[in-house]
Order: sequence, then structure tokens, then C-alpha cells
Amino acid sequence: MTVWDDLVGQTRVQEQLAAAAKDADALVTAVSDGKPLDQGSKMTHAWLFTGPPGSGRSTAARAFAAALQCTSPDRALGGVPGCGFCDGCHTSLIGTHADVQIIRTDLLSIGVKETRDLVRRAQLSPAVGRWQVIVMEDADRLTEGAGNVLLKAVEEPAPRTVWMLCAPSLEDVLPTIRSRCRHLTLSTPPVEAVADVLIRRDGVDPERAHSAARATQGHIGRARRLATDERARARRAAVLKVPLRVADVGGCLKAAQELIDTATDDAKQMAEEVDVKETEDLKAALGGVAGGRMPRGTAGAMKELEDKQKRRKTRTQRDSLDLALTELTGFYRDVLALQLGSRIAIANVDVQDSLDRIAESSTPAQTLRRIESVIACRDAMDRNVAPLLAVEAMTMALRAG
Repeated sequence: MTVWDDLVGQTRVQEQLAAAAKDADALVTAVSDGKPLDQGSKMTHAWLFTGPPGSGRSTAARAFAAALQCTSPDRALGGVPGCGFCDGCHTSLIGTHADVQIIRTDLLSIGVKETRDLVRRAQLSPAVGRWQVIVMEDADRLTEGAGNVLLKAVEEPAPRTVWMLCAPSLEDVLPTIRSRCRHLTLSTPPVEAVADVLIRRDGVDPERAHSAARATQGHIGRARRLATDERARARRAAVLKVPLRVADVGGCLKAAQELIDTATDDAKQMAEEVDVKETEDLKAALGGVAGGRMPRGTAGAMKELEDKQKRRKTRTQRDSLDLALTELTGFYRDVLALQLGSRIAIANVDVQDSLDRIAESSTPAQTLRRIESVIACRDAMDRNVAPLLAVEAMTMALRAG
């Protein structure tokens, strides 16, 4: 097992990162030995990983971080860093390495305050490892102010600090930041490769693994959840019934409300799992007594936590809705493929009867308009339109065709 084993279907990216890790190892060794640096090094201080959802952007960044911290003795014999077994690799992959900071957010954005804290950390020398590595999994969620704070750190990095930013596309990152990063593009992994990972690593039944990989069109995270979570399968089944339920206005409004309710339930479930523990931990840290009043001066900290939990709940609801819209888009994509006689593989073969009914009762032009209405719904929610209004408008447009 190496650190690259979970990087599915990204051979070219893996080769580039492995070469950079080897040069980075040689660079650290040269500095410690007082030797001159190789000017042709493939290593650099800032990286930008882009690719469609599920392509493995954060997986690639984590694997690269682990390779940079690798302490395997095989390196001295010409081996490529990233053995996957040494303490540096292991702790980096599981997120406990002192010099590897993994940044992800449950909120709608990453603000200036959090980014300033990261920039201050980036100026420190590695504590125990070979590099100070900061992996930002949601670089597309940086506010404009936070992006400007990050720019200074990327422009003038500390000697042994490496930034790894992950975003869906180049356009999601400020031009001034992306111009200072080495860019790596990941592609959607093949369905067979995703199914193989589910079988090999997660022990999923082969038939279910192939079905989940095909249904999610190569999205690794969604495929794993669909293959291992009964609730996720039930929710997807409900979403794929929507195209058959919008025959009248009442059906449109009911389908829209159910999509919102499902997303709300997802957010509520996550809150129940996380919020209570967070609140109790903070109360204990502030000196509160179970069932008693909180000490004076702690109301601000409690209010800040409540606001954070509220923003996280909103993010969870929107993510759940976005997943439902993605699945609807995939459904109509399959309908269009059937209408046009395309040879591309059908993703939602488990609802073939529904696909056939919609394909036979509509035209390709109507299907395209329906896909556009789903995309318009996503755009509306990005502009902070009330989710129920946006989804109701979409279901009415699906009915009109």
C-alpha cells in the first residue's frame, strides 16, 4: 500500500506528484547538507488541484502531503517518497500529523479571520516533519477578503511551507492566486475504477458497488455513501420519482416541498449528531456546570457557536438539495440519451421504466429545457433565493417541459 492507492484513475497526476515529492525530498536533503539546490526541481510552494466533484481533489492533496512527510528509509536508496507505512505517511493521511493542516468548512464560506490564522501558521517552521503543509479543501469558498489575505502568503511563502488549494475549477479561485500556483487538473474516474475501490477497500458487494459507481457517474464519495448507506439509497429513489410526479400543479408543489423537507431532515440529523456535543464541550471548557448557569462573560462565546451551527445547518441543507438536483440532471441526461439514440452508458438503469416513459412522452427539446430548469434552480440558490421558491419554480418548469 502506498499513499497513492486511493487516488483513483489519475495516473498522470500521480506521476507528477510523485516526481515533485522526490524532488522535494532531495531539496530538503540538499539544504541540510549545505549543497546547492537543483534549479530544475519539479517541486514548488503552491499547488492548485481542480476537477469535477468526486474526482479526488482532496485525496490527491492529502496523498501529496503524506509523500512530502514520508520518512521511509527506502528514500535513501532511490525509492519514491510515499510508502504509506511510515509514521509520516500514516499520520498525514489520518489527519494527525503536527505539520499537516487540513482545512475544510461546514459553513457557506471561509472568512478573513480563519484565513489570517492559517497565514500565521504558515510562517512557522515545521515542528517534526520535513515541510509545513496546509491543505485547503474548499478554496472555492474563500470570500474575496479572505482570498486577498491568502494572496500575500502565497506570494511570499516561508521556505519550508507548501500550500495545497482544492477547487472545482480555475474560475473558482482568484486570478491573482491561481497565477502563483502550479495547476493540476483531475478528471472524473472511470466507473470500473470506482467500483473496484469500493470492493477492495470498503468490502462492498460487487453488484452493489458497480450499481453505485454507475449511478453516481464516477463520483467516489457519493458512490461510497450510496453503496453503504440505506438512507442515501432511499433518498435517491425518492428524488428519481419526481419527474413522474409533476403531471399537475399540485404534484409540482408537493414534490418541491418533499425535496425541501428531505434536505431539512438531513441538516437536522447532522445537527443532532454534532451540535449537542459541541455545545456541551464548550460549556465544559468555559467552566459551566451541567444543569446550572454559565459563568459571566461567556455569553458571547456561546452566541458565536450558535451562529456557526446555524450557518452549518444552512450549508448542509443546501448541499443536500444540490445533490438532489445533480441526480435529477443525471436522470434527464439519461432521457436525452435514449431520445437521441446515443451509445453512452445509462447511469440510472435501476429506473429504466421511468426513463423510457419520460423519453417516449416528450421530445429532446423538452428534455433540454428541463435540464436547463434544474441548472437555473441551482443558480437561484447560489444567489440566495429562498430554497422552496427556487424548487417550486423548477418543478413547474419540469411540468411545462
